[in-house]
Amino acid sequence: MDRHFTLGLAGSALLAVTLAASAGAQFAGREDPMPVTTPKIAESYWSAKPSKPTPYTAPNKVHWKLSEILAAHRGKSDWVQPIIRNPEQDADYISLGVGKKTKRKMYADDRVVWIVQDGSMRVSIDGVEPFVATKGFMVNVPFRHFYSIETVGDRPSLRFEVRQAGSPPLYPVDETPDPYPGRTYMKVTGSPGPSKDRDTNPIYVDFWKQIGNSDKPYNGKFVWDDHFTSNILRGKAQPVAPVTNKGHFHVDWTEFWYVMEGKIGYQIEGYPFFEADQGDIVTAQKGRWHRPSNAPDAPVSTRIPFNPRPVILHNFATD
Repeated sequence: MDRHFTLGLAGSALLAVTLAASAGAQFAGREDPMPVTTPKIAESYWSAKPSKPTPYTAPNKVHWKLSEILAAHRGKSDWVQPIIRNPEQDADYISLGVGKKTKRKMYADDRVVWIVQDGSMRVSIDGVEPFVATKGFMVNVPFRHFYSIETVGDRPSLRFEVRQAGSPPLYPVDETPDPYPGRTYMKVTGSPGPSKDRDTNPIYVDFWKQIGNSDKPYNGKFVWDDHFTSNILRGKAQPVAPVTNKGHFHVDWTEFWYVMEGKIGYQIEGYPFFEADQGDIVTAQKGRWHRPSNAPDAPVSTRIPFNPRPVILHNFATD
């Protein structure tokens, strides 16, 4: 999990909707980010690191550049670019053409989230007043809530979507399910009902209205549960650390980031230092040293990390 150790907290609360309230409800965006006994383990210890760096297998790679993704799909309005495939999470860039609408669907036991990269979309989620999401909106659909997306405006909508790995969508009976490999759709009833998400997991965050409208740092949650963790980490320019600062590694989990604004510098084991631009996706495979930081030539930068568990152990070198 990418945690920010230097940013202060934004003074203003985030605005968001909840399943039981309107879009104007207040969302604090904070609760105890570290439900542990102490901030650090009291003594040094031996941590198990892969003898060889965990490889990147397609479609996973260390740096997906948005410019290259767009170039690969130039001239198309409806397309899906697989980005992340690991045992815990799947993620894609998805373009939906003008006037197009997805089928209503839901996921059985885990949320689905996305960040709007371009265009406008009308989002309809059962139990929530429909809203229009534009660039910078971070949308969260709790599990067992049917939802749909419709592109509005004069250009396709583009989103970066993250889901539980291998989880097939479920459809209401008035929709025809899309084929899913290895599964046969059957008409059923089910229990229990739709998820009642915690108040601190908003249905949406309008980043540019609620956080990105000033030069203030921010360090807060987007959504947290036992299978899904995503933060909002915003800060000012930083000098590039020396290569001797390897950062940290995670024993069991892969971490990836969406660059919301500015530029983020990355030193990831096995790769030279590089910078990622807005809309790019960067991945640190489990067990690889990695160190993200705000680029020195961007006044303010924000990264959105995604992890499959909260409060993942960070292992730092003793030297």
